[in-house]
Amino acid sequence: MAIKDAFDLALSGATQAGFVPYSQAVSQLQCFIGDPVASVDRAIAQDPGFVMAHVFKGYLFGLATEREATSVARACHEAALPLAATTREKAHVSALGHLANGRWHDAARILEDITIETPLDAVALQLGHQIDFFTGNARMLRDRIARALPSWQSGMPGYHAMLGMQAFGLEEMGDYVRAEKLGRVAVEIEPRDGWAQHAVAHVMEMQSRQRDGIAWMRANPEAWTKESFLQVHNWWHLALFHYDLGETDQVLALYDGPIYGTPSTMALNMVDASALLWRLHLGGVDIGDRWAALAANWPGAGVGDYAFNDAHAMMAFVGAGLDAPARTLLEAQREAMSGSDDNAAFTRDVGYPLTLAIKAFGEGNYAEAIRLIRPIRAIAHRFGGSHAQRDVIDLTLIEAALRGGDGVLARALAAERSIARPDSPLSVLFSQRAADLSEN
Repeated sequence: MAIKDAFDLALSGATQAGFVPYSQAVSQLQCFIGDPVASVDRAIAQDPGFVMAHVFKGYLFGLATEREATSVARACHEAALPLAATTREKAHVSALGHLANGRWHDAARILEDITIETPLDAVALQLGHQIDFFTGNARMLRDRIARALPSWQSGMPGYHAMLGMQAFGLEEMGDYVRAEKLGRVAVEIEPRDGWAQHAVAHVMEMQSRQRDGIAWMRANPEAWTKESFLQVHNWWHLALFHYDLGETDQVLALYDGPIYGTPSTMALNMVDASALLWRLHLGGVDIGDRWAALAANWPGAGVGDYAFNDAHAMMAFVGAGLDAPARTLLEAQREAMSGSDDNAAFTRDVGYPLTLAIKAFGEGNYAEAIRLIRPIRAIAHRFGGSHAQRDVIDLTLIEAALRGGDGVLARALAAERSIARPDSPLSVLFSQRAADLSEN
């Protein structure tokens, strides 16, 4: 008799011995804690024919946005292909195949269909949600979960994760009040849910509620840091609140401590490190030798594989004054644009011009940075990330206008930001600097 999960979904090839670590892996991913890869590996060792265990492992590696990890995702897809599977599981295998071959949008659509048909498929919901994040699809971040949520009830395993994902989707669509409410409920249910914790932080970031954000993140850090592989990103959110307040000593302390005190070679962590140092760089803060240590790790993560990563790698290369890896990166992006996967479009539409703009900014060619950034601002979501992450594009543009002496543009951009973030001390600073520039 086929093993079924708590939602009565059949798991082909599974025994109870393999189902237990598989369930643990799913729960770990829902909180972003522990080692879901190790857990699912135990499931595969117990049940080599457990098709969803192979698929789940492939999903984990497929979302890593690194070349070596993608190779593992492809191997998992190959292992899953010949195994016995239900119609739903076969759809998962197909989705993994698309993801492992860089067809993010195709994978997202298959997962969307799975959850329309089976709204209690927690894995399909979470993986689809993550793909929506990596492709910058704000509407689907909200709607994918919204369609399924009526089928979920309090007390179901993973219910907190559904609320946390819905919270993040609402936040990315600007529905801040409901986003914060759902995010807080999710954290009350499961304090270790790092995604829900981060959804509330996003709300406070977008509303320029810096003191609220600091209080939120510092209230119970043990919950969202313990064995969490999302903790660097959440520490990054705390650092953003301090940055907006001009508390750069606090920002550097966080960078030197939990964010990059122990250097990471994971692209997702290096993105946060680069983004934080670049903000400090834009603010004229002396970074010291931090750039060099970070830049040294970027080539190992691969370049040209995911445009969002490439832009952040260029920040590190520019900050460290490394011309050779910067040129290699641009060459890899040009090659990527000739590909047939989704990253070709990510790179062509946003990644390549932004990476060029970052390089131009580093060289003091502010007019060129402005020329490159202005056309991509409205479409920047196409290469992934959140509003908070992509804000670095606007910050770079404003700083380029200020440093380049373009008082008219600087004043316009500062006014724009003051409307969007009226309670931000950084907005006030930009307005003052733009006004001073216009008077000279």
